[in-house]
Amino acid sequence: MTGDGLRIALLAPPWFPVPPPAYGGIEAVVALLADGLADAGHAVTLFASGDSSTRAELCAVYDQAPSEHIGSSLWELRHAAAYLERAGEFDVLHDHTGLVGLLVSAFAPGAAVHTVHGPVGGEPGELYAAVCRRHPHARLISISRNQQRRRPDLPWLANVPNAVDVESYPLGAAKEGYLLFLGRMSPEKGCHLAIEVARAAGLPLRIAGKKREPLEEAYFDRFVRPCLGGGVEYLGEVSEAEKRDLLAGALATLFTIDWEEPFGLVMIESMACGTPVLATRRGSVPEVVEDGVTGFVADDYRDLAAFVDRAAALDPREIRGRAAARFSPGRLVEEHVAAYRLALELGPAAGRPRPGAAGRDVLEGAAEGSSA
Repeated sequence: MTGDGLRIALLAPPWFPVPPPAYGGIEAVVALLADGLADAGHAVTLFASGDSSTRAELCAVYDQAPSEHIGSSLWELRHAAAYLERAGEFDVLHDHTGLVGLLVSAFAPGAAVHTVHGPVGGEPGELYAAVCRRHPHARLISISRNQQRRRPDLPWLANVPNAVDVESYPLGAAKEGYLLFLGRMSPEKGCHLAIEVARAAGLPLRIAGKKREPLEEAYFDRFVRPCLGGGVEYLGEVSEAEKRDLLAGALATLFTIDWEEPFGLVMIESMACGTPVLATRRGSVPEVVEDGVTGFVADDYRDLAAFVDRAAALDPREIRGRAAARFSPGRLVEEHVAAYRLALELGPAAGRPRPGAAGRDVLEGAAEGSSA
């Protein structure tokens, strides 16, 4: 470390550019974090594909993001190994890749933290627990309190919800007469449930989302394609600009998830556009959507249609203001720097922070302002 600035390595997933041109929630958050840390005076190196754009130093193994090889451990290991070649240059490694990156962080000479972007229930949680039991200094960052509650035995260091650059999103002050579903084509994301809600509300539904992998194609063909027509339209995987225009124009965004999703970025993107969110009470939803202020939350998706008129009456500027106050890039950077300094203070010899110990509670106050 030199002065107050930290030398930080950010290890992004290799599969999509940072920031992503279309699909890629993790990459969008990493882009905000990398630029924000660099702007705050830290020396940041972003390990990502060569087609990324960042104000940090970019270190790339692949000139183009190898999206067609997504999930291949060999490609991910080669990407993560680039960090090991330069590991001595950094005070902190912040991994965003998954279990491969968490395993690589065991060789980090400085502090290492790992953000868990995916689920920790069931088999993923067991894998995390197995790795952490054998990791000399595993320290995890959650993106919602719900995620921590799913596995309180894991070595959580901090809770840092995702963020959105509100100023870069258009404010949809004059809404058009459609509902929007934005998400990957899979049962747990609940596109088929959103179709039911839209039909019950008597409103058209526009659907935009990723449909590349065989399971996504199979889900779409069975549950979505037969419902197209009659006001239900599938737009495909839209660009970032198209996505923002859709969010700004919608009466409401339907977030009909059917799983304990750690954090749905589309919720705060919708709020950034002044568009209310109608969501099922799963995962991080109660921490993100302020019921009656930025949207409405229901235990049963079938009850969401009854909230459409009330959601349309909410003030878009108030919704956008709440997103700016609670999920800003500045908060994202501040809370991560606090986590980095805490990890450095604990040091490798201190071992893993205990769940509920001071290591997690130091950031409690900051997290209160960004998650309900």
